[in-house]
Amino acid sequence: MLLRAGGCGACVVLISKYDPATDVVTEFSASSCLTLLGSLNHCSVTTSEGIGNTRDGYHPVQQRLAGFHASQCGYCTPGMCMSIFSALVKADKTGDPAPTPGFSKLTCSEAEHAISGNLCRCTGYRPILDTCKSFAADVDLEDLGLNSFWKKGTDPADIDKLPEYSSGAVCTFPEFLKSEIKGQMKDAPVVNAGEDGWYHPKSIEELHTLFDSDWFDENSVKIVASNTGAGVYKDPDLYKKYINIKGIPELSVIDRSNKGVEIGAAVSISKAIEIFSDGTPVFRKIASHLSKVASPFIRNMGTIGGNVIMAQRLPFASDIVTVLLAAGSTVTIQTASKMLCLTLEEFLEQPPCDAKTILLTIFVPDWGSDNIIFETSRAAPRPFGNAVSYVNSAFLARTSGVAASEGLIIEDICLAFGAYGVDHATRARKVEEFLKGKSVSAPVILEAVQLLKDVVSPSEGTTHPEYRVSLAVSFLFSFLSALGNNLNSPNGSCANGPEKHIKVANDDLPIRSRQELVFNDEYKPVGKPITKS
Repeated sequence: MLLRAGGCGACVVLISKYDPATDVVTEFSASSCLTLLGSLNHCSVTTSEGIGNTRDGYHPVQQRLAGFHASQCGYCTPGMCMSIFSALVKADKTGDPAPTPGFSKLTCSEAEHAISGNLCRCTGYRPILDTCKSFAADVDLEDLGLNSFWKKGTDPADIDKLPEYSSGAVCTFPEFLKSEIKGQMKDAPVVNAGEDGWYHPKSIEELHTLFDSDWFDENSVKIVASNTGAGVYKDPDLYKKYINIKGIPELSVIDRSNKGVEIGAAVSISKAIEIFSDGTPVFRKIASHLSKVASPFIRNMGTIGGNVIMAQRLPFASDIVTVLLAAGSTVTIQTASKMLCLTLEEFLEQPPCDAKTILLTIFVPDWGSDNIIFETSRAAPRPFGNAVSYVNSAFLARTSGVAASEGLIIEDICLAFGAYGVDHATRARKVEEFLKGKSVSAPVILEAVQLLKDVVSPSEGTTHPEYRVSLAVSFLFSFLSALGNNLNSPNGSCANGPEKHIKVANDDLPIRSRQELVFNDEYKPVGKPITKS
């Protein structure tokens, strides 16, 4: 199972971290094949055997997976169990009203998305989704598929027939471990180091002390916050020493002001989604796009800074960098001699950072909502989960409304594209300059599209270059077309300004599992349901 890719979800576990200062335990799912043991200092790990087993009895998640026939070869089942269990634990800690007994605080949509990163090659996912939704407070039990709890079509669907679920039945962080952590914190050395070769600096100063040590060699020392990058670029071998920067407070800062949001480089992608979700339309769009990146158990561990650094050093097709680039983000970095504040575009154009250059924070400005239009797009083998984009894009435009006969004018615009066969995300500067000050019309859109075809040029060796260019063109065409309507009018102008569409996010639509069964004796006994022994 140690594939070290984080792509299938078969090895998902629940990691619990305890903060002695606040006496709070935080739980999240993680891919164990990418999680380095040394990074789990002071953590508790719960596996599928930890929530239920033959000796102590099975957990309702495991019982319902079996009852809905959601396991065939069984390879993916432990990871499915833990993804569902993790979602239940997270939902239980929300402030939502208490659900009906037997259900959880999860909604059907949340339950379905809980396993969005788990792959199964046997079941077709329908019975697994039925299991997930059986815990949801808003589920229609009649919509669930075949199961061993009631006979489909004859017995009434009843929550009392399902294995009973109650929150808090599993202890994810034992009390004795809390006491040990509190005791160790009092006597902690300046720079924690053990015979295992792991170092845990608690400040930027301590980190630079390690950099200045005689033993530091970037070829034999790895700086890690989560190690999820190893799922994309494999480590050829284990390193002699590791420096875990997750415990540095300066890298975990979250500062929200009327100017924008500043996020520390070690903040997880999942946490960033939470932060941006509670904000202006631009921030909410960023959160929506980030929720389609990787899998939940990867986003829980992977950091914003790690993603940006990887895109700066390597030809990594990062969705996050493209979105942040269009949003006008800036970064603060610490080199060996000084601290620098750069635009994200300037940072990406720099030579690849060495191991001693630390990305401290990322700042995303608050654009408000007046006359600001922000859209993001991506094309990938799967809409969400572990799938790298063929092309991704993010567009931000500041517009002004004028007389209806003249249409909508673009005052300023940023067009960012990534993953189309270049080292990192770039801005389509020529197209931006062309569009500034122009009213959106059919001729303007046509000219912009023609310019973009020359700007978006995949490097030699990129697979399907024509397809990627066509995707980039279609993203821009859709964005500009949405800025106005009536493009078929004689003068080709956007007579009525931006179209106001009420859109339904397809990702939030429930996946129906209702099955219609028709029995007849025409081909008897073929088609006759047979009870499994």
